[in-house]
Amino acid sequence: MKIYTRTGDQGLTSLIGGTRVPKSSLRIEAYGTVDELNSWVGLVRDQDVNLPHRALLKHVQDRLFTIGATLASDPERSRMQLPDLLAADVLELEQEMDRLNEVLPELRHFILPGGHPAVSHAHVARCVCRRAERLAIALREDSFVPDLVVQYLNRLSDYLFVLARWMAQALGAEEVTWQPRQKA
Repeated sequence: MKIYTRTGDQGLTSLIGGTRVPKSSLRIEAYGTVDELNSWVGLVRDQDVNLPHRALLKHVQDRLFTIGATLASDPERSRMQLPDLLAADVLELEQEMDRLNEVLPELRHFILPGGHPAVSHAHVARCVCRRAERLAIALREDSFVPDLVVQYLNRLSDYLFVLARWMAQALGAEEVTWQPRQKA
């Protein structure tokens, strides 16, 4: 199988189901952002500090591939059997956040991203996840997007925030809180 097909040279691509759409379409932007997020999650997974979380992060990447396939499908024409996303996948993230929060100090202020490069990677992944969520919501205004896709992306961004906090603690990195400037 060749990687290049030359079929996209005029700025069009095919959805699952065969529909040709501009590469600038919202659907392409949505699943492209999910693909970008998957790469960032891979980078977060590869951080040594995340050895205890690698299996879950790999599972997250699998779910993101499922979401990408869902978003890459023409809901009107695709007959392809896609992998499923389950409510249990959202629950898994919630349970892991609850477990991690048990060992974290109470959150009383907004946290500035940073403190350690590994932590910063998790925060970038969180921001890309929020963008993917916004794009999925925008796409849902004109086309079918399963509610579970939006729920999963929403919960995943929360999980990535909690994971970043856990990573900072595990690495002994300072968690810098936002202190708004007082008006003079």
